[in-house]
Amino acid sequence: MASRIVTMASAAAFIAAAGPAAAQTQIQWWHAMSGALGEKLEKIANDFNASQSEYKVVPVFKGSYPETMTGAIAAFRAKQHPTIVQVFEVGTATMMAAKGAVYPVYQLMADENEPFDPQAYLPAVTGYYSDTQGNMLSFPFNSSTPILYYNKDHFKKAGLDENTPPKTWPEVEEFAKKLQAAGVACGFTTQWPSWVHVENFSAMHNIPLSTEANGFGGLGTELKINNSTLEKHWTALVDWQKSKVFDYGGRQGKSDPKFLSGECAMTFASSAARANIMANAKFGVGYGMQPYWPDVQGAPQNSIIGGATLWVLAGRPKEEYKGAAKFFAYLSKPEVQAWWHQQTGYLPITKAAYELSQTEGFYEKNPGSDISIKQMNLNPPTDNSKGLRLGNFVQIRDMIEEELENALTGKKSAKDALDAAAKRGNELLRQFEKSNS
Repeated sequence: MASRIVTMASAAAFIAAAGPAAAQTQIQWWHAMSGALGEKLEKIANDFNASQSEYKVVPVFKGSYPETMTGAIAAFRAKQHPTIVQVFEVGTATMMAAKGAVYPVYQLMADENEPFDPQAYLPAVTGYYSDTQGNMLSFPFNSSTPILYYNKDHFKKAGLDENTPPKTWPEVEEFAKKLQAAGVACGFTTQWPSWVHVENFSAMHNIPLSTEANGFGGLGTELKINNSTLEKHWTALVDWQKSKVFDYGGRQGKSDPKFLSGECAMTFASSAARANIMANAKFGVGYGMQPYWPDVQGAPQNSIIGGATLWVLAGRPKEEYKGAAKFFAYLSKPEVQAWWHQQTGYLPITKAAYELSQTEGFYEKNPGSDISIKQMNLNPPTDNSKGLRLGNFVQIRDMIEEELENALTGKKSAKDALDAAAKRGNELLRQFEKSNS
């Protein structure tokens, strides 16, 4: 009996000793992806967790991009923040300015001795998220760009070639009127109005969004969106809205039902909307590049990225950082990146993932799936088309969209709306400069 007690005690001591060593380190990952994209994000986390036993990445959905970022900032102040947070591209300047809150990814990977080569990533991605010395501050995860989606069934019904999308804005108008004549209620709608019709519109036409190389050159930047090219475009949108050549569906992705129901024949949406569109469209889907005004010299130039990166927050236990670095090394694998790109429509953020997708014949089997890559690489980026780095841009984007809505509802002319958006936005830029100088 005594020997049995000793054996049981030894076993209990062994279990007690083994318990903590066997426990997994949990790494909270706050993100903004729901629906089909959220499911695919969770699969990546689950696959990483299954690939090793030391760390467990726990994805937590925190709402929209703005909600996720503001929630993480509030949690950091309360010292209840996650290790990793997904922040959309226009939050970059805010995160860079958050001194003491961020553990730069290039530093993390060096400290943990994990492979991390900025040269392996697409230049359009690395440039957006690097400091002036070329150090990548956040980890590229989901990069997208807006493209044209169209209803092939509606095109056929209107006598249009289902494999030939409109290339210019005058062609968009012409196609829309033919579609309407064939009984389609609306020509086109759009997601993310500012991202598509101000930010990417400016890049595609090689005109500045602001001074100081769209904010890359410093904090003393001023918006230049009240220019004649954007005024012409917004005036056209207002005019087209009257006859439903264009039909505004709201901010972010609120216009999606208009396209998916067949009410609108075309939509401008993120390349990453492909997963949701393919899952829900009951018609053949075609793809095209963003149109341009042919009388603008230098157009088309190239589009810019949207989407988000993964930022590591300071003040977490060292073990969590070891796990985060291993997770990022896993995410960088060509097969992981190629799967993510092929499943979602996000850009392949590494050259190896793009080459693997090519080798696998993905682009041949899925015509149009490389439109976003071609559009991003139409021409070498200029100061007007490599992206933007403007403080308080989350709020500025809201102001731009509010003023576009004022124009669409007849409360202001396109010119007055753009003038107001520039004035209000510049006030926010001065606030950001003052608090970060």
